[in-house]
Amino acid sequence: MVSIRYLGRKGILTAFLRSISTLPEDQRPAAGKNANILKTKLEKAIAQARSFMAANSMNQNMGIDVTLPGRRRGYGSTHPVTRVLDEICGIFMRLGFDIVEGPEVETDYYNFEALNIPKYHPARDMQDTFYVSDNIVLRTHTSPSQPRTMEKTDPPVRIVSAGKVFRCDSDLTHTPMFHQIEGLMVDENISFGDLKGVLTTFVHQFFDEHTALRFRPSYFPFTEPSAEVDIRCVMCKGTGCRVCSKTGWLEVLGSGMVHPAVFENVGYDTGKYTGFAFGVGIERMAMLKYGIDDIRKYFENDMRFLGQF
Repeated sequence: MVSIRYLGRKGILTAFLRSISTLPEDQRPAAGKNANILKTKLEKAIAQARSFMAANSMNQNMGIDVTLPGRRRGYGSTHPVTRVLDEICGIFMRLGFDIVEGPEVETDYYNFEALNIPKYHPARDMQDTFYVSDNIVLRTHTSPSQPRTMEKTDPPVRIVSAGKVFRCDSDLTHTPMFHQIEGLMVDENISFGDLKGVLTTFVHQFFDEHTALRFRPSYFPFTEPSAEVDIRCVMCKGTGCRVCSKTGWLEVLGSGMVHPAVFENVGYDTGKYTGFAFGVGIERMAMLKYGIDDIRKYFENDMRFLGQF
């Protein structure tokens, strides 16, 4: 404060008054007189300023002590979902994949039929879809970007598509809107061994090279054969806990070799080309990486939670 800086015990003017005795004898009277005049003026100006600020604060009913030092503005941080999404995209870009985008409001054809899920197929029940109209939906996965890309591009194709997806579901581990990254590789002589190599590399780069993983048979209408990828539980290290349901394993993504019917829908030669596809839920990967136990925390906008990242 001004009063402390100039008039306090160690203030500038106080120090000058104490040092007057060191001046030549003929200069002391004038120096003392001028210093005391300055001191009186400063005291009067400071008193008037304090009176004005107090009256102004009361008149405007501000309830703020304007004499307090200012508060520092906090810095923002990257949302954990965005952080993990960028990290995963970076891993696949380093593996040679391109990033593509697609519409969030999608046609029934690209969301289902082009991916070997025709009307009335039981697999549609797995999606819990938001319908805008009979033929327009909020996309339930980012996979529609794959047939859209293949229609415009001849093999080889190596892409990942990331973004928001929507399903009628809400609990501790599901929200109506969440994020996915889904990938596709198509070329001659692509095998299940290529799928395992790419996804093993991804898991080891995202978690660490000591993370154990396994490929477990599963079913998806757009891949055959299909496999779930599990990792050794990051919470209990495989001993069994509530998070992994005492199994020691956690499911992290789905994958498989692209079904020939999908290639036929986009005009690819099924006798010449093969490929694999995979899908990763971003919120789930962030939960495992950061030890988050409730997916709803991502969207509550609690700065105490978000600031940790």
